[in-house]
Amino acid sequence: MRPQEHAVPRADWGSAALVRPAGPLAGLVDFVRKTVVIVELEARKLLHDPSELITRAVQPMLWLLIFGQVFTRFRAIPTGNVRYIDFMAPGILAQSVLFVAIFSGMAVIWERDLGIMHKFLASPTPRGALVLGKALAAGVRSLSQAIIIYILALLLGVQLDGNPLALAGVLLAVFLGAACFSSFSLLIACLVKSRERFMGIGQVMTMPLFFASNAIYPIALMPAWLQFISHGNPLTYQVDALRSMMLAGQASTYGIGLDFAVLLVATTMLVTICARLYPKVVT
Repeated sequence: MRPQEHAVPRADWGSAALVRPAGPLAGLVDFVRKTVVIVELEARKLLHDPSELITRAVQPMLWLLIFGQVFTRFRAIPTGNVRYIDFMAPGILAQSVLFVAIFSGMAVIWERDLGIMHKFLASPTPRGALVLGKALAAGVRSLSQAIIIYILALLLGVQLDGNPLALAGVLLAVFLGAACFSSFSLLIACLVKSRERFMGIGQVMTMPLFFASNAIYPIALMPAWLQFISHGNPLTYQVDALRSMMLAGQASTYGIGLDFAVLLVATTMLVTICARLYPKVVT
């Protein structure tokens, strides 16, 4: 009788050869890769229907062309040594980003109704990657709004800062702001689960976020209670970052570092919460 050999069976050899060591770095790389795939999928939707960008740009254009021109002549809102149209342009860019991002959660409800969401949730893609990918895709969509507002601001004679670093900072602020408010939109979609309720809540939330910020008037003009709310509004810090980098000779009120930190922390918190709630969309 031959002695038994203490060896791994052939089947185990093959499976063992396929096993690769997985560490934190490998997990992070996989998470980033899957997030980029989601961003790419969302970007393809935009290429198939670019008319959404044009329709979203109509409202901020009207604000600058009508509201901004009238109040610049009136001088009803004190903005120091800055023309009102200059003061307003970064705020309208932030408004445009907000309006694009805040309704991005509607796509999640549509995907659920079409059965696409079930396929995403059944895949090995982390929930965080699904949420972050959609949030970053909103940032990609919002970059086109920045281009439109910049062109219109130049035509209106706004004193823009042409420094490439300042322009890069503006694009980063637009990208982060869109990701932040898109995550908030996805969070609402996870909770309400209905298109009608989502539209109602989205419309209710956009106006307070916009008017409780420094987008179209200085915070110093607000009553004390509204100033308190404004200091907790991420849109306030996005506008502050945009105004300091978009306009020539303007300084940040809170500091560029704090502005970006608030946007980044708010986005991280919202993505984390939304990733936990994301499966509830289909329940």
